[in-house]
Amino acid sequence: MAANNWELARVHGAALLAQYPGTPAADVVEPGLAAVTAKAEAAREQRRLTALWNYARVAAGKGEQRSAAIFSKEPVDTGGSAPATVQLVIRDHPEWKRSAYLVLQGGDFDCYGGCKLKVAFDDAAARPMSAWRPKTDEAIAMFIEDYRGLWKQMRKAQVLRIDFPVKAGGTRTAVFEVGGLDGNQMPGWD
Repeated sequence: MAANNWELARVHGAALLAQYPGTPAADVVEPGLAAVTAKAEAAREQRRLTALWNYARVAAGKGEQRSAAIFSKEPVDTGGSAPATVQLVIRDHPEWKRSAYLVLQGGDFDCYGGCKLKVAFDDAAARPMSAWRPKTDEAIAMFIEDYRGLWKQMRKAQVLRIDFPVKAGGTRTAVFEVGGLDGNQMPGWD
C-alpha cells in the first residue's frame, strides 16, 4: 500500500485473510481491503484503456510524423462486406500539419464536399463538428475539421461517440474508449 501498488496490495491482503482469518493481522487488513480492491480495479482498467492506443513515430518529409490511433469499441456496419472497427487517428505531420480523421475498413463515408458529425464526450449531449472526405480511393478517410477541439475534449473524457454519414444510407455510430490517451506521445497538442 505504501508504494501505491494496489493490485499487489489486494493480492496480499486477500491471501492474508484466506490463510490467517481471525488473526490480529487479518483484523488490521480486513477493514481496508474493499478500498484497496477498488483502487486495484481502477488501476487495471486504466492499464486496459492505455493499451487501446497505438502510437507511431516515422520519418516523413523533412521531419517526423507522430500519430495516436485507436479502434472503435465495437465493429460498425458501414456498408462493407462485414461490420468492422472504425479507426480514429490523431496525426502531426511536418508538411500536412495536424489533423484528426476516421478510417473505415469497408464501406464509405457520405461526406464528399463536407458534412456535420455528431460528437459526444462521456454522457454530455452531442455537438456538431464539421468534417470532409477527400476525393481519393487510397484510403477511406474522413477528416474532422476541429481537431484541436476534439483533442481538448478527448483529454478530459473516457468515452467518445461519433455519428457519421455513410454511403450505404443513414448514419452510424462509432464509440471509442479514449480514457487511456497519453498526451505526452503527441508533443505540443496540450
